[in-house]
Amino acid sequence: MKKKDIKILLVDDEQDILEIVGYNLSQEGYQIVTATNGKEAIVKAKKELPQLIIMDVMMPEMDGMEACEAIRKLPELSNVLITFLTARSEDYSQVAGFDAGADDYITKPIKPKLLVSKVKALLRRLKSDEHASETLNVGGIEVNREEYKIIKEGVEIVLPRKEFELFYLLASKPGKVFKREEILDKVWGNEVIVGGRTIDVHIRKLREKIGEDLFKTIKGVGYKLEV
Repeated sequence: MKKKDIKILLVDDEQDILEIVGYNLSQEGYQIVTATNGKEAIVKAKKELPQLIIMDVMMPEMDGMEACEAIRKLPELSNVLITFLTARSEDYSQVAGFDAGADDYITKPIKPKLLVSKVKALLRRLKSDEHASETLNVGGIEVNREEYKIIKEGVEIVLPRKEFELFYLLASKPGKVFKREEILDKVWGNEVIVGGRTIDVHIRKLREKIGEDLFKTIKGVGYKLEV
């Protein structure tokens, strides 16, 4: 996908942030759409179908976390990349952001060149997704990487993007003990800094949604991580 075909939705209630970030990304050749709160972001996302959403957390009308969760439930936006760009740097805020379905969490202030670099790193995932068409069948379930679907006994299990990618990684190599660094690199990317606790949160969510029996099937004697 060429830059001119990539649409980025910027969501922030501070006009100067929209202007600065929008200017730097438009200079790279991306199409830029803006919104000033969570509710407007959902409307714009439905209408514009962006490839990437960059969103603040603290906003009027509806905050970024709520908007992210709402967007993740929309079938037409199932593959959109979402990153938070916020001054909230606390660990619990970052965990909450990933738990809401974000692909990345960037803290302000950040230099424009570094932000552009992070955006490029995120968008590189679109290229890998275009070639990801493998379907896995593990433990009686079907894992479709191309459509981001998990079918268990004829029932589709809906997972946020990061939870799906983590599950796909584990299911692709049953019995393998993964190092945390390997998971962070393959699921979050080596340019994204997240803590080990983020992995634990996503594993907990997968256990709740998919069931412990399935994890035992995939990992032999249960889920294991090499510390």
